[in-house]
Amino acid sequence: MWGELIQEIRVAQTGVQILFGFLLTVVFTPRYADLQHVDKVIYIVTVVLGACATGALIGPVSLHRLVSGRRVKPQAVQWASRLTFVGLLLLLCTMTASLLLILRVATHDAFVPYLVAGVVAWYALCWFVLPLWTRRRYTTG
Repeated sequence: MWGELIQEIRVAQTGVQILFGFLLTVVFTPRYADLQHVDKVIYIVTVVLGACATGALIGPVSLHRLVSGRRVKPQAVQWASRLTFVGLLLLLCTMTASLLLILRVATHDAFVPYLVAGVVAWYALCWFVLPLWTRRRYTTG
């Protein structure tokens, strides 16, 4: 069970680290100074969410290192699973805020919130609804 969880975390971890790295560079671009106040707030929230997502998705690795050999594998797997779930939620929020910021800056159109809401619905369907439906539909007990 631990090996499967770590493999899943690697996929999400890579994505969140790349996204977070790009987010960190935005403040150093010349265009950042031209952003409206609300866009700067969205950016700051996005960076903080990205940092939190990174922490949650790296947390299971630290957990494994610190409890390895202590005969608490079931508890470690449970906590790692929880951290991963929280990390995915935070990643969803980070990607949502990133998309909102990018589309606001790129288009300045009123349809942006609706487009972002549609993408969030798609993420929620793929990441949570479908897996939960599958678990309920195909497992017993």
